[in-house]
Amino acid sequence: MLFSYKPLKLILLIAIMTIVVGLSGCQTLKISERDLPIFNAERAYRDVEYQLTLGPRIPGTIGHEQILDWMQAELESSKWLVERQELLINGKKVINLIASRGAGDYILLGAHYDTRIFADHDPDPALQNDPVPGANDGASGVAVLLELARTLPEDLPIAIKLVLFDAEDNGGIDDWDWILGSRAFVRELIDKPSAVVIVDMIGDTDLEVYYERNSNVTLMEEIWQQARKLGYENIFIPEYRYSMLDDHTPFVEAGIPALDLIDFSYPYWHTTSDTLDKVSPDSLKVIGDTLTAWLLEKE
Repeated sequence: MLFSYKPLKLILLIAIMTIVVGLSGCQTLKISERDLPIFNAERAYRDVEYQLTLGPRIPGTIGHEQILDWMQAELESSKWLVERQELLINGKKVINLIASRGAGDYILLGAHYDTRIFADHDPDPALQNDPVPGANDGASGVAVLLELARTLPEDLPIAIKLVLFDAEDNGGIDDWDWILGSRAFVRELIDKPSAVVIVDMIGDTDLEVYYERNSNVTLMEEIWQQARKLGYENIFIPEYRYSMLDDHTPFVEAGIPALDLIDFSYPYWHTTSDTLDKVSPDSLKVIGDTLTAWLLEKE
């Protein structure tokens, strides 16, 4: 329709539309001729803050029960179909939370919501038996997925599953192992996702996301390209640095293209200092914007 106007009228119309959008507070940004919903970083940051008020989210604790109830309520209020997946693995009960929208081939976005039992990397030996608060390591990934659930359009051209994985973070403690929730999830898979992106430890104030050596190359190139389009090339750095055992690993082992978005150069990992002040709304926004742009170009 716009192209039928004469140039002067077109200029006037664009100017009027710009003023109206500015006055209305419509939160969109323009990328590749698409209007993208803007990821509300402050709201995501408040989600990190709320998770910390629940205390440790260790399986079997009150905080674990409370975060499950809260995440489910938030996802359902955003009109996602939500189910709890209760499974046994290595003698442990895990509860994954699965939110679905759309039918057919789907992309899976995942994060873990549990926290570590002991802060065994704390520099103070007196604190190494305390639980990890999990602001960045756990809460940041959950916050990104919940905000994506609120802001992604309902008419996406692809189906999406958002999966909050349980029991990722307690390997090396007693009879626990790492990534139990995602291993149990993949074990039960019938319809495999076309792609998997895991977000973990992506809220820290000095965010730098490097290529991860076990991740799918095509997915890395696609998402790093979106980051460049958004002006985030100083944060998404196209160089290999880490080889991670994370919730993407069971998918990789099953032959499913998977990617781990993680900043492992985080000095407060598995310490009592993994607290709210170490998390930045700006970092949450970088990840949220990039994933939004990537998903909307998957059509």
